[in-house]
Amino acid sequence: MSDPKAFDKILTDIIRQDKHIKKVILVDKTGLTIANVSKLSYYPVDVDSIGAIASAVFCASEEQGKNLQIGELEIVTSEFSEGKIFASACGKGVLCVVSDPEVNIGMVRLVMKKQGVQLADELDKFLAVEPLTPSDKDKEIDEEDLKSALAELERV
Repeated sequence: MSDPKAFDKILTDIIRQDKHIKKVILVDKTGLTIANVSKLSYYPVDVDSIGAIASAVFCASEEQGKNLQIGELEIVTSEFSEGKIFASACGKGVLCVVSDPEVNIGMVRLVMKKQGVQLADELDKFLAVEPLTPSDKDKEIDEEDLKSALAELERV
């Protein structure tokens, strides 16, 4: 089982790497936000929408690469006049970093690769589902319920 604070710790480590990183979001490949951190001075945004769009852009680019048979997608960078958005795979998730335009791109790429491995490991733990094994008592109840339901059907 994953430590619930593990995602926040890793994302906080990322945001502390450069003063120009403003927001870090972790989403699954469907765009569902798993965790996020922001710098206090950063203006509020709809994190769920940003994460969902970043995931969609990343997954679309990943599909393009597969269709063109040009290898695995490493990172998607969107450069705007007032900032940058980076997205990279981390196992079953997508890591999104929002920054000022002055951010050191090489450093962001390096941090995303390194921390992406840790996030992938935590996501695997977080998404792991342990199968429930019914106890003998549960089996008896299920058999009794089944017999009762069958008897009810026979009456109809």
